[in-house]
Amino acid sequence: MSLNVGIPRFLGTNCDEDVKRWIESKGFRATYLWYEDRFESKDFDWIVIPGGFSHGDYLRCGALAARTPVMKSVQEFASKGKPILGICNGFQILCEAQLLPGVLLQNKNLRFIDQWQTLTVQNADNPFSKMMTTQQHIRLPIAHGDGQYYADSETLQKINNNGQIWLTYDENPNGSALNIAGVTNEKKNVCALMPHPERAQFEWMGSSDGELFL
Repeated sequence: MSLNVGIPRFLGTNCDEDVKRWIESKGFRATYLWYEDRFESKDFDWIVIPGGFSHGDYLRCGALAARTPVMKSVQEFASKGKPILGICNGFQILCEAQLLPGVLLQNKNLRFIDQWQTLTVQNADNPFSKMMTTQQHIRLPIAHGDGQYYADSETLQKINNNGQIWLTYDENPNGSALNIAGVTNEKKNVCALMPHPERAQFEWMGSSDGELFL
């Protein structure tokens, strides 16, 4: 099946080409979507929001991007139950757009972290975990300065009970609550993670576990 995948781009997005090549390597079509433009949900099967520093991370990471025209279309896309994946800055944007619970704060050590992490799949019930199993360990790289996942205790209990915690760090690098590395919405169609699966396509990169997501 040849899927058509939309990739929103913002001022400061810098992982867009990596994500596009990753998607196209699977035989899918990939189309860039400019942040000032709207799009029709019927024209795309998936949306993948890549990493970077949208709008220079001013105000809060992802806050300005979440209020752009393209994200209004992303919200409509989500409301139709269609799959959305956010990676790193994409995770921050989806939280700021209130499509996912919680928020990403500055790393606990106040430093940018760039390293490989082992993760555990806590719930494989979403469109981007079809090749995964619950409690499977995978290895992906992280590269972020604001990756500390935070939510109040009531929200954390709710997402835990609902199976919305997608991925957790085996060793917490940034102070994230409950070691969270990725979450989903209640319907499980909006998914996001801080690690970069597009940077783990081949063993020579350090891991090929990124291939499990597509």
